[in-house]
Order: sequence, then structure tokens, then C-alpha cells
Amino acid sequence: MSRFSLFTFLFSLILAALLWFFMFSPWTSGQFNFWIEMSCAAVILTTLALLFTPDRKALSHIEKPLQQIAAGIGIALALWGVFWVGDRLSTLLFDFARPEVDAVYAMKTGFPPSIIALLLLLLIGPAEELFWRGYVQRTLVRILPRKQAANWAFIITTLIYAFVHIWSFNFMLVMAALVAGAVWGLIYRINPKLLPALIISHALWDALVFVILPI
Repeated sequence: MSRFSLFTFLFSLILAALLWFFMFSPWTSGQFNFWIEMSCAAVILTTLALLFTPDRKALSHIEKPLQQIAAGIGIALALWGVFWVGDRLSTLLFDFARPEVDAVYAMKTGFPPSIIALLLLLLIGPAEELFWRGYVQRTLVRILPRKQAANWAFIITTLIYAFVHIWSFNFMLVMAALVAGAVWGLIYRINPKLLPALIISHALWDALVFVILPI
């Protein structure tokens, strides 16, 4: 990997962390409409992923489209079920769980629910998956030592994806990012060709859990 490619990769990660800090930290959040901020971040991250991925044509290559769609829907529904069970268990075990979940849902302001759902489905969800799995995890597989590179790429990407949410100081949000990121990352680790299905699942899960069927 060239020095320029390594620089652009690190720059992209730092920028993503700064964007998430601006959107979620108590010192900077609320200054602008959250969904406009998130949409802008999605556009920026997608642009970086497409600009800095050397074989970007591979990102748009879709094998067996119908199976990808079916897999994406199935993963989203299964993940929603996991979070439904997790919410019930965490509410029983921790007093802070439900208030923190409610704090996440409190961000559902500024736009009508239908507009938020469309942004999640068509822009935010796909952009996050394209960046975190299609660019970050994929790039780490190339730059890490060959032995166990795919496993370490999965672990590192999952941890970074969860960590950038830490600025919210919301344990439940960080854990949600960790669990969802681990599921998407593991599936990508097992079969990178399922990236289109992961994009569909991320977009659909976002819309389901946040607007259509809130937990």
C-alpha cells in the first residue's frame, strides 16, 4: 500500500471520528438539524470511499441481485429481532437502559418520520455500510499482515465503528453500534461478495428500528 493510500485511509478515519463527535457530543450536538448533519456526513464518507478505493468498480459489482435483496431483508429482520430481545433483557437488568434508548429516539425530530425513513433507506444506511465495510474493513484486509488479516480487519473495524459513537456518552447507543457492526462485519468477513446485501440490511434495519417498528 502506498504512503498516499495509507494517508488517505487514516485521514478518512479521523474525519469520520470528527463528524461523529460533532453530531453526538454534548458540546456540539443540537447546533444544527441532526438529519442534515447525518446526511452531509453520509455524502462525505461515500465520496471518500469511492475516491480512495483503488478498485472502486468492485464496489458496484452485484452478484445474484435477487439473492442479495432477499439476504439483505433477512439480515435486517433478524437483527431487529435480536435488538428487540436485547432491549427487553437490558430493561430488566439495567435501570439506565430504557432512558438511554429513549434519548436516542429523542433525536427523531426536525423532519417528518417519512423523510427520516427515506434518508435512512436511501442515503445514510447505504453510505455507512459502503464506508465501514466496503472501504474501511476492505482496506484493512489489504494493509494488515496477511496472516489473520481478515479476522483483525473485522475486529478493528467493529471496534472503531462502536468507538465513534462514544461521544454520545450513551452506553446503549455504543452497544447497539457494537452489536450491529459486529453482525455486518462478520458477514462481510465470511463473504465480502455480500456487501450489497449488507447495504440493503443496514438501510432497512435503520428505517425499521428508528421509524417503522421502533423498539
